[in-house]
Formats: sequence, structure tokens, C-alpha cells
Amino acid sequence: MWVLLSMKKNLLISFLLISIFIFSGCQAVKNKTDEIVEKENQKLSKYIGKSSKELRLNLGEPDEDYKNEKGNLELVYKTKKYGIPCERKFEINLNSVVIGFVSNGCF
Repeated sequence: MWVLLSMKKNLLISFLLISIFIFSGCQAVKNKTDEIVEKENQKLSKYIGKSSKELRLNLGEPDEDYKNEKGNLELVYKTKKYGIPCERKFEINLNSVVIGFVSNGCF
């Protein structure tokens, strides 16, 4: 009986230690991902308030462009890194000024 309780206790402790290890590892990955996203946002936010001409001079010609539902121009830049697609969209108002951006899959 004593051996059985001891085994259950050891199993429970092992399970708790493994769970802590797994969750701390997940937190480390989340922290790294958040750091990468923050750097990407800082890099792209420098274009807010700049002209679309300056954006094109720095990033080149977009892969796509179209008018969105607001009537603003959307410039789409697509790349791949390590086989992972990256898409950056910039919204340009009627005065040819960058007013927003969205970045997906970029690091």
C-alpha cells in the first residue's frame, strides 16, 4: 500500500514538473514572437504620415494594388522567408499619404 501511494505521489510530482517545463517553454516562444512583432511594427510605422512615393522608393513597387471599401489605395508587398509567406499592406489616402499598415507572417 505504501509503495503504491509513493508511486502515485512521484507520478504526480513528475507530471507537475513536466507541465511547468512545457508552459514555461510556451511562454518563452510567445515572448520571442511578441518581440518580433514589435520590431516589425516599429519598422513599418515609420511610414505612417509619409508619402506613397517615399514608401515605393524604400520598398519598391508593390506586388498588388487596389482600392479598398473606403476608396483608399492599398499597396501589397509579398515576400517569403524560410518558405513562410509574408504580406505587408499599406493604406494610402486620397492625398497619397500612408495612413495605416497590416503585416502578416513577417519576421
